Amino acid sequence: MRPSLRFSLFLEYSLEFIQQNIYLVALAIASGTWLLFLSAHRPGGARSLTTTQATLLINRENAQLIDVREPNEYVGGHLNDSRNIPAGSLEERAGELSQFKDTPLILVCQSGTRSAAACDTLSKLGFTKVHTLAGGVPAWAEAGLPLKKGARK
Repeated sequence: MRPSLRFSLFLEYSLEFIQQNIYLVALAIASGTWLLFLSAHRPGGARSLTTTQATLLINRENAQLIDVREPNEYVGGHLNDSRNIPAGSLEERAGELSQFKDTPLILVCQSGTRSAAACDTLSKLGFTKVHTLAGGVPAWAEAGLPLKKGARK
């Protein structure tokens, strides 16, 4: 059988399959497109870390934790050794972090949205290794990792 004949038979059968299963094909294309959209537009994007990735970065590269929530949220429960700098005052207090310009920083908030915006702010200020914790403090707690209550000493 000639290669061109094989290809034309394949094409004929493929078109027949698509015509007979148009709804399944449309559903597969729509779900694939939606999956790509969600993975490309998640809060934090490529800078987003899972709790496991964050833990590895803390242990291997001494990543610093910055909690960008408001102080009343912070005292309700925060990651051990995290520093509280609210997102609204991050730009003016960035000098406190100047020694960590080339150190990995993991920004934490309640859901990952505020910390994603804070990542952009710090990147514009010259910080090179900024990340956000996907899912924020609830994801950390859900993973069974420790939280500390009260203000940092």
